Amino acid sequence: MGAPKGHGYQAPQEVETREDEEQNIKLTEILELLVAAGYFRARIKGLSPFDKVVGGMTWCITTCSFDIDVDLLFQENSTIGQKIALTEKIVSVLPKMKCPHRLEPHQIQGLDFIHIFPVVQWLVKRAIETREEMGDYIRSYSISQFQKTRSLPEDDEFMQRKEKAIKTVTNIFEVYKPQRKYKRQDGAEELLDEESKVHATLLEYGRRYGFSRQAGKMEKAEDKKMVLPTGLAAAGKGDAYDEDDLQAAEELRIKTLMTGMAAMATEEGRLTASTVGQIVGLQSDEIKQIASEYAEKQSELSSEERPERLGAAQQHRRKVASLNKQILQKTKLLEELQAKCADLQAGCSEAKKTLTEVKSYSDKLDKELAALETVESQADSSILQNLRALVAMNENLKSQEQEFRAHCREEMVRLQQNIASLKAEAEENGEEKEPNKIIDQQYKTEKDKLQKIRLLLARRNREIAILQRKIDEVPSRAELTQYQKRFIELYGQVSATHKETKQFFTLYNTLDDKKVYLEKEVNLLNSIHDNFQQAMASSGAREQFLRQMEQIVEGIKQNRMKIEKKKQENKMRRDQLNDEYLELLEKQRLYFKTVKEFKEECRKNEMLLSKLKASSS
Repeated sequence: MGAPKGHGYQAPQEVETREDEEQNIKLTEILELLVAAGYFRARIKGLSPFDKVVGGMTWCITTCSFDIDVDLLFQENSTIGQKIALTEKIVSVLPKMKCPHRLEPHQIQGLDFIHIFPVVQWLVKRAIETREEMGDYIRSYSISQFQKTRSLPEDDEFMQRKEKAIKTVTNIFEVYKPQRKYKRQDGAEELLDEESKVHATLLEYGRRYGFSRQAGKMEKAEDKKMVLPTGLAAAGKGDAYDEDDLQAAEELRIKTLMTGMAAMATEEGRLTASTVGQIVGLQSDEIKQIASEYAEKQSELSSEERPERLGAAQQHRRKVASLNKQILQKTKLLEELQAKCADLQAGCSEAKKTLTEVKSYSDKLDKELAALETVESQADSSILQNLRALVAMNENLKSQEQEFRAHCREEMVRLQQNIASLKAEAEENGEEKEPNKIIDQQYKTEKDKLQKIRLLLARRNREIAILQRKIDEVPSRAELTQYQKRFIELYGQVSATHKETKQFFTLYNTLDDKKVYLEKEVNLLNSIHDNFQQAMASSGAREQFLRQMEQIVEGIKQNRMKIEKKKQENKMRRDQLNDEYLELLEKQRLYFKTVKEFKEECRKNEMLLSKLKASSS
């Protein structure tokens, strides 16, 4: 019974599939998009359109590497249940991916390519963008994997040049490294302050630097806590050092440090520090005279430079103040520009939001118009003409109602003006009662007329609403097709479930019979095993045992004959059902052939009717 149902399901699906021109165009565009994106299985001619489109959508979703908790397992030639489950999963994934287009499972199942096309277009675009984003990452990863085991000729050349360059740099450092020229003698006086130790070390390597004036000021502020060498004791006995005497004191200090040094062994042919000290000791009077002259000149120069130094300091302060003002102005300007930028960004975001809303609304209107056009193309022409006539009548009545209301307003204004003029005249003439009665009567008559017209209009609107409901109750051809498809799918699912349940029942019955026979066999063997020793004890018991065994064998043969007979009956019944099934298949083929011929004749009839109408017009 299950096999005929399955075949009855497959054949109507092939007959009822829509193959109009627009659907074929959209299918072709979808397949071209998928092939351009890299899904080349869409070129296989043996696959159905459902497998190509759904396989492409599944491939695009997996290519986008989107984090979803759905297993999109696509298989070719799936059953109806698997197809429905897969389409529902795809539709549930699309909102998570923030797809702007809506899609329903029955649209994918019914191969509605007009609504599938924008979704596939968006998925292909998203897949291409994802592949471009991942391209650089994959390229850098492949380069790193290549560099772990391989190298380019340029890299080998660079490594060779690198070794040569490192050797050259090390040789240059060796050639131009600092060389020690002097060395402090063992018996020289120990240096106590850190600055003297630093200068002594620099002098040992042939570098000469003067003491900073900052150090002299620090010495003065600390009440001369630093201990000077003996050579400078005479110079340090004063109350404080002046700036004018610092240069001469530095020269004397350097010479004092040099007296405690001796030249290295490599410096042959040069004067040693001891000889320099001897020369300095011999000409100490001349050195003192030169030092005093130098101090006088230094004091003159310092007195000339002080006002310049003070002016430079004031000028520096002024520059710093002006720069601080400029910084404040620029920061204020920057804050204003940032506030303007924030306002502009907020306005831009609002404008973008409104633009997206307008675009979505326009897309929605386009979709609704397309749906209305498809429904209109699929609906019956006579019903459409009646509906158009009723809609035109409704619009005409609405326009008449608006005109009547406008006329009523104008009439009311005119009557109010008349009432006002009559009241004014009555006040002048003293006659108010009779005109008021006349006006009330006219008002009541006009009000009754208006009420009657409203009742007629309401009755006509009710009639129009009843006709519209009757029109809506009649399903269109597209709706009937969808209903038929859904019923066929439901019938297929029910038949498949019924067949599967029937197979389970058959398997259970077979296993249960097998279990019964096995239990009988086990009981028989156990009884034989238990009675065998007793039967073999005596000849009479042995003969009785043999007779019982023969009876058991005869019973087994009879059971086997019954089962064989039952098997033959089932086989004959299967052959009979198979013959009936083949006859039904033949009738079904004849039915589908007749339906196809009937549709072709209907199409020819419609063409002839259209030609007759065109010729008569």
